[in-house]
Amino acid sequence: MVINSITSLAIACFIALAVFHVSNAQNTPQDYLNAHNAARSQVRVGPMQWDEKVAAYARAYVDKLKGDCKMVHSGGPYGENLAWSSADMTGTGAVKMWVDEKPRYDYNSNTCVGGECRHYTQVVWRNSVRLGCAKVRCNNGGTIISCNYDPRGNYVNQRPY
Repeated sequence: MVINSITSLAIACFIALAVFHVSNAQNTPQDYLNAHNAARSQVRVGPMQWDEKVAAYARAYVDKLKGDCKMVHSGGPYGENLAWSSADMTGTGAVKMWVDEKPRYDYNSNTCVGGECRHYTQVVWRNSVRLGCAKVRCNNGGTIISCNYDPRGNYVNQRPY
């Protein structure tokens, strides 16, 4: 009887740990950095570093958005990309969504062609070297993710790289 209780407790702990690991998969600071730096290396831009001050700003801002999950930019001191999903979304999924705008960025004209591309250009902005991101589940069940960039990018008449 004692062995069965210990075995059951061990299995329950293992399942809880596995669920915790899966729920945090692709949402760690290193996951955000890896996704950003992979896109940056494709265009020969140096890597970003995680910055806890920038991440704290992102966390504080998405916490304010979790009530209604509306995509409204903070207007703060950093560059900012926001992503929203009606379900759960990973941090790497959000970065992928922004990087998927790459085909719409025309380097020669330094413009977006055929749709939005400024999330992508912020990801690869050569002067943005510090990154902080945060994710929150909204009260309506959706997810909102903010990545903030220091210094900000997307300056008019400047190329990202």
